[in-house]
Amino acid sequence: MPLSPWLALLLSFGYVFLMIGAGEGLRRWRGYGSDFTRKFIHIAVGMYSVIAVFLFDRREWALVPPAAFILINFLDWKYGVLQAMTSSERSNLGTVYFPISFVVIIWLLWDRPPLLVGSLMPMTWGDALAAVVGRRWGRRSYTVLGSTRSLEGSLTMFCLSALSTWLALTLLSGQNAVAAALVTAGGATLVEAVCPWGLDNLMVPAVSALLLALLAA
Repeated sequence: MPLSPWLALLLSFGYVFLMIGAGEGLRRWRGYGSDFTRKFIHIAVGMYSVIAVFLFDRREWALVPPAAFILINFLDWKYGVLQAMTSSERSNLGTVYFPISFVVIIWLLWDRPPLLVGSLMPMTWGDALAAVVGRRWGRRSYTVLGSTRSLEGSLTMFCLSALSTWLALTLLSGQNAVAAALVTAGGATLVEAVCPWGLDNLMVPAVSALLLALLAA
């Protein structure tokens, strides 16, 4: 049962800042680079979508935390305050685009929780781990519109997007959604491969949401 909105907000912000603190702790304790800790935070914050659909009963409250992080991430992009979230790619606003996508999807798909969560999974898990695998093990690279990707990273993007989307759809709807997950993962992987300047943080969730809405129609 949803909690009171103020308590839900307190828990939501507490969770997000706890994950940011954990990322910063990993950076200092284990010496992980900011690219790794930023992906850790990216995944943890992306999973807020699951929390939101259970904690809140109204979309207006649920979108407050991601809306706040549009501003927080912009300030961090500009001034580099949170080292665990600082990107080496300072030329784009990718970290700002993701919470914008979050807000729009919560607003549009609030009444359809499986689609809401499922549409954010390719960006949450697929994109984050594709970058980690691509940087560490990527050997076969390709370039589209000035952005270089690796086949290993793209394969990771597809597999993790399909798995996480399938889990979200199946667990929240009670129906086995293999086909929808595979189609969504394919679209998300293609979009991620061709989007320059961090725009994949906008376009991957948008395309994922569109595909899932069409498949569910």
